[in-house]
This record gives sequence, C-alpha cells and structure tokens, in this order.
Amino acid sequence: MTADGPAAEDLLGHIRREYGDGEVALHRPVFVGDERRWLRECVESNFVSTAGSLVGEFERRLAAFTGAAHVVATVNGTSALHLALRVAGVERGDEVLTQALSFVATANAIAYTGAEPVFLDVDADSLGLSPVALAAWLHEHAERRDDGRAWNRRSGRRIAACVPMHTFGNPLRIAAVVAICAAHGIPVVEDAAEALGSRAGDRHAGTFGALGVLSFNGNKVITTGGGGAVLTDDAALAARARHLGTTARCAHPYEFVHDEVGFNYRLPNLNAALGCAQMESLPMMLTIKAEVAARYRRFFRDRGVAFVEPLPDTSSNHWLNAIVLASAEDREPLLEATARAGVMTRPVWRLLSQLPMYAHCAHDGLAVSRELAPRLLNLPSSVPEREFARLRP
Repeated sequence: MTADGPAAEDLLGHIRREYGDGEVALHRPVFVGDERRWLRECVESNFVSTAGSLVGEFERRLAAFTGAAHVVATVNGTSALHLALRVAGVERGDEVLTQALSFVATANAIAYTGAEPVFLDVDADSLGLSPVALAAWLHEHAERRDDGRAWNRRSGRRIAACVPMHTFGNPLRIAAVVAICAAHGIPVVEDAAEALGSRAGDRHAGTFGALGVLSFNGNKVITTGGGGAVLTDDAALAARARHLGTTARCAHPYEFVHDEVGFNYRLPNLNAALGCAQMESLPMMLTIKAEVAARYRRFFRDRGVAFVEPLPDTSSNHWLNAIVLASAEDREPLLEATARAGVMTRPVWRLLSQLPMYAHCAHDGLAVSRELAPRLLNLPSSVPEREFARLRP
C-alpha cells in the first residue's frame, strides 16, 4: 500500500466518505448533548474549582459505568497514573514493569515516583503487554523474598508494580497478566487511559488490577478538557488516593493541616460538569465508533491490509483505529499523502526505550515491539459529523 499509487487515493476516498471534505482530525471531541446546560449550572453555582458537587457526581457516573467500587477524579490521566503508583507503594529506587509500546506518560508517571521502568514486549495481536514475555522475564530475573515482595536478583531492586497498557483502547490479556503478577506478589496498575468503554469478558478495562486509570483528554472518547481518574475496588486505596491527590490535607473545618507531601491533582468542578454531560452521550458514541471501525474493517479486508482487531472475548471502544502495513517503507508515503490532503493519520509513538531519558532502562529485547512499531498507522477515528444528530436526545 503506497502513496504514489491508487491505494493512497483509495484510502483517502474512504476517509472522505466517512468524514467529508476539509480538515479531518485524528480524534476530535463531540459536544452534542447537554454540555452547555451542565457548564452554565456549574458557573452559576460559583463552584468552578475543586470544591463543588459535580466532581462527586462525575465519579459516581464513572463508577456505575465501569463497575469500579471507587473512583477518584484527577486533573489528567498522567496524574492519575502517578497517584495510583504512589498508592500502590512504588518508591524511589524501585523497578516497575511496563511496555515500551506506549505513550510517554506511562513511563513518565513511573519516573515521577523515583522508580525506573523496565520495558517488556507486547503481543502482536493485542499490542498490549505480553503475558508470555512477562512470565519469561520474571522467571529469569525475579525472586520472591520472605517479605512477600518480588526483587530483581540481578539489579537488587524491588519490583514494585506492573503497568500494562490497553493500546488504542483494545484490551490486552489482562487476566493473565494479573495472575502472573499475583504469583510474584507484584501489584498491577492498569493504564486504561485510552480504554473507557472497553471490556475483557464482562469486566471493564482498568478494574482487573489493584488500581486502574482513565484519561479524559480532549482526544479521548469523552473529554473533560483535561482530566483523569483512578479506579479501584479497595476502599483503603481509594481513600489514600483521594487524600494524596488533595494535597494530603487533613479534614478540619478551618485549619490547614497537611500530614505528608501531597499533590494538587483534584479535578475541578467545571471539568466535572463537562464530564457529566459527556457521560450521557457515551453509549451512543461507543455504538457509532464501533460502526466506523466495522467500515474500516471491511475496507481493509477487501484490500489485504491488516486491521488491528480486538482480541476474542473482548470489546473495544475503538478509540483509535489502526492498520499494520506490510513494511515500514509503506508508512511514510501514506503519512505524507494524507497530510497533503488535510487528513490526519499518525505513526505509533516512538518506543519508550528509544527515547533519550529512558534509553538506559532495562528491556527484554522487545523483538515484537521493534518489528511492529514502524508498520503501525493510526487512522481518523472521531464520531463522523453526519452521525451527530443520532447523539441528540
């Protein structure tokens, strides 16, 4: 599939039929519900910052949708992941297992704790952390000591957590990852930043590990402008996340007492107002995004191009649709052709192990990640303009 032949024109034709003429974003937000009413009521209440009732309302709606017992809303997904890692007990000098095929925030949040990421390979079909690669690395490096914790016998560091990421919203083999980590005494913090609305079996992504995180950035399925959330079924972990994320301030009617170093990570009420409105449209948006993915699937199947599919027994939110090209040489011409046409396509992130600040970190060779990354291409995945009317009440 190359850009100087009819294939590029063919792809652009499909995207134009889906999204019309003009500039086509990779993933644009959709505001077709009661956003204005929710925002107006929030402004009129005079509670637009971290105090206000809508933060709790947004958390309750997320809990009902995901099935998580507790939700703590934060200012963005990165802060949610940092908070979850701290609550999971990750400390300076520890190691945290994760995947190199991920957005930089995954590794950055680990670095914020003072720990160091160890990058493991992904499965070619899910693009998420491979249970086989995880088990192999732990067999070679890990030992469980009398304190019940896992340690890297080679580096001498504690293996404090594992952070698998549900890539493009497609669930990875998360139950297997959690089981492997449990056998080694390693807590799992799921990076489900891209996966609101995705499920493995009957469970929502982000609810398998001790903690999980979501993101509501402007390019996600729903947005609060900037926002994130920590999910957990553990009341004590939720309470600690809420405490640390609210500058570790102790409850008192007027005194400012803080009992440890905390973070100003609480979601503002104004953002939560937007989130409450967006949650009302979420089911229909997921339905339409599945239809967009189905049309892409048929288009590429007829042309012999590999479309990234969710695993069996999982359901994806189809946040970003993606294809795997036959060779790395096919991607750049397509990127150039779509850019010239005002249509945004995107290469996958550069592997985290290849970024200068993480180049020194240990990894397992990353054979699958290195082979796949140069061939992955993301496609426009917004809810199409013509479908907006279906989202209106």
